[in-house]
Amino acid sequence: MISAPEQHRARLNAQRNSGVLTKAVTRAAEQLGLSRSLLARVLGLSPATVTRLYAGDYQLESSRKEWEFGLLLVRLFRSLDAIVADEPSARTWLASENRGLGGRPIDLISQTEGLVRVVHYLDASRAAV
Repeated sequence: MISAPEQHRARLNAQRNSGVLTKAVTRAAEQLGLSRSLLARVLGLSPATVTRLYAGDYQLESSRKEWEFGLLLVRLFRSLDAIVADEPSARTWLASENRGLGGRPIDLISQTEGLVRVVHYLDASRAAV
């Protein structure tokens, strides 16, 4: 049985983690130049919820799919940042046609399969660097 203080600590840790990931997702989206409507599609949230996310009135929940999509978006950002190292280049890469991916990454990431493909592509490219 988990004691009350341990349960309280676990809740505090979950809240802290939610805050950290939420902030990382919004910062990554801003630096990549993603619109709020695209971020809503990437995370599987409504545009209104994304507005609340930016306002600090909503945090991603670890028990929902939005958490996994948020982690993937941050991973995409970190991999792309390691490869190109500046925002304009990252934005250009996202908006450019990519033969290896069979489309523009910015278009692909709005669907789960495309987001995973882009992340794997960047991971493989990063490993080669």
